[in-house]
Amino acid sequence: MKNKNFIDWVSNTFFHFNARAFKDATLAYQKHLDQGGTMFLAMAGAMSSARLGITLAPMIRANKMHAVSCTGANLEESVFRLVAHHSYKDFPDYRYFREEDDVAILDAGHRRVTDMSIPEEEAFRKIEAIILRFWKEAQEKGERYFPHEYFYKLLRSGELKDLYEGDPAECWLLAAAEKDLPMVVPGWEDSTLGNIFAGYCKRGELDPKIVKSGVEYMVYLYDVYKKLSEGFGCGFYQIGGGISGDFPICVVPSIKYDLEQEVKPWAYFCQISDSTTSYGSYSGATPNEKITWDKLTKDTPKFVIESDATIVAPLMFECLLDRYTLGEK
Repeated sequence: MKNKNFIDWVSNTFFHFNARAFKDATLAYQKHLDQGGTMFLAMAGAMSSARLGITLAPMIRANKMHAVSCTGANLEESVFRLVAHHSYKDFPDYRYFREEDDVAILDAGHRRVTDMSIPEEEAFRKIEAIILRFWKEAQEKGERYFPHEYFYKLLRSGELKDLYEGDPAECWLLAAAEKDLPMVVPGWEDSTLGNIFAGYCKRGELDPKIVKSGVEYMVYLYDVYKKLSEGFGCGFYQIGGGISGDFPICVVPSIKYDLEQEVKPWAYFCQISDSTTSYGSYSGATPNEKITWDKLTKDTPKFVIESDATIVAPLMFECLLDRYTLGEK
C-alpha cells in the first residue's frame, strides 16, 4: 500500500467532460500559484450558507486566495452561521414542500434557502443589534467605511466570541478579517443587513454616507488589482454569475480605457456555473465573450466547469490545500 495525494488521484481519475474541465482548472490554478500568481475569488449564490467556509477559510489562511468579491448575502451569512449555528434548520425534503409548509417556516421565524433555513432572531436580529453600534459610532465620529470593513471591525472587536456556535475555523470572513484581505461587496444594499441599514436611514437614525458606495469600491479596486497583478499576475475564480463577478472583472478594461493606464490582463480564469448560455446571460457567457470586452485575452488560461459549485469548489480547494492522502493498492 502506498499513498498519493488528492490532486494526484484527480489527475489519474478525471479524464472527460466536466471531470476534465475540473482537473485542468485545478492543475492550472496550482501552476498559477507556483509561478507566484495571486487569485481573486468572485462568489455569488448562497455559498456561505452552503458552508463553503469549511474549505475557503483554510484557502485564505494558506495564502491560496488573495482577494474576494461577494454579494452582501455571502458577507453576512458567514457571520450568521458563526453565531447561530445551533438554530439553523435542515429541510432535506424541500422538493416536496407545499406553500403551507413554507408558511409554517415563515411563522417559525426562519428564512429558507433551498434545504436549510436561517433563523431571524438568532442570526439577523442578533447581528443587527451589535453592528448598529458600529454604524452609530462611525456616524458620531464622522467616519465612513466599506460594508466589509464594518464586518472586519465587528469580528476583530471580540464582541462575538462569547456568541460563537459555529466553528470559527470554518468562518471564511473571520479568516479574511485576520488577514485584512482586500474585498469588494457590490450591491451590498441588496442584503438583509443592507435592507436593515436602509431602514435606519429612512427613519433618519443613520446617514447613508457612513457606508462607502459601489463607485468608491471600484476606485479602491483599481489599486488593489494593480498590487495583486504584480509579478506573474492575478487570476479570477468565479462561482456563479451576476454582480459579484461582473463588477470586479471589469477593473481591467476600466483601468485601461477609463484611467488610460497600462494594466496586466487577468492571468487565469475559471468559472463554476450551471447556467445555460442564452439571451445575454452573464452567468452563462462563455469566456471567449469576455475577450471582446478586453477582460481576458486569447492567451488567458480559461476554464468553465458546468456543475454545482457546492460540490466542485470544496473538492478543488481540498486538492489545492493538499491536506489528505489516499491509499492505493
